Amino acid sequence: MPTKTLRIPTADGQADAFAALPDAGGRRPGVLMYPDGFGIRPVLRQMACELAEHGYYVLVPNVFYRHGPAPVVELPEHIGSEARPAIFAQLMPMIKAHTAERTLTDADAYLRFLTTQPEVSTGPVAVTGYCIGGLIAVRTAAAHPHQVVAVAGFHAPVSADGPALLSKLTAQLHFGHAEGDITPGALDELNEALNATGVSYTSEIYPGTIHGFTMSDTDAFNPVALQRHWGHLLSLLDNTLATG
Repeated sequence: MPTKTLRIPTADGQADAFAALPDAGGRRPGVLMYPDGFGIRPVLRQMACELAEHGYYVLVPNVFYRHGPAPVVELPEHIGSEARPAIFAQLMPMIKAHTAERTLTDADAYLRFLTTQPEVSTGPVAVTGYCIGGLIAVRTAAAHPHQVVAVAGFHAPVSADGPALLSKLTAQLHFGHAEGDITPGALDELNEALNATGVSYTSEIYPGTIHGFTMSDTDAFNPVALQRHWGHLLSLLDNTLATG
């Protein structure tokens, strides 16, 4: 699996990034993958490579590049419950500093970079994200309705900005929620807001899951839910992006 370590020019400097490309070569549709709060690390690289195997150029930016290259904080090989408080004590100031304004400025740079890569085909792109990356993916899609045709978010606070942001979405959507993150009532409210947009979407709670269920290097990992995630994500991309 061909991979690259890249630097993306932004308004505030350069963001380091990881890219995974299909073995077959040629020009393929682009997918912008936003990581969870823990950032780029082996499990994210593995997930990007797995997605690339299906015919996509996958770009994973370090969204906290202003604080240093990934990983911006030291991470153990397995992020267990004992390690999480100290890690989040370091990450939360970065997450809070990553405002919607910063998100949109960076998204412009990431999409411009992605769509000008020689291995990426012309045409629309998709955006997916995990945890805080899912909210960033929604913000990116809402700001680029003519460019982003698919957006997915997993165990993500996708409705944190309220119905006003959701109303700007035109892309096809899939939201996979952790059972521990959202109540059935809150899910109904979110889906009612999505119904009002008229977009094609699926939005559901993955049974028996807690926040972070896709990440195999954490205690939250749920292998059944990870496969459910792949099924939904690949179906969404197959429906919206032509891989040739």
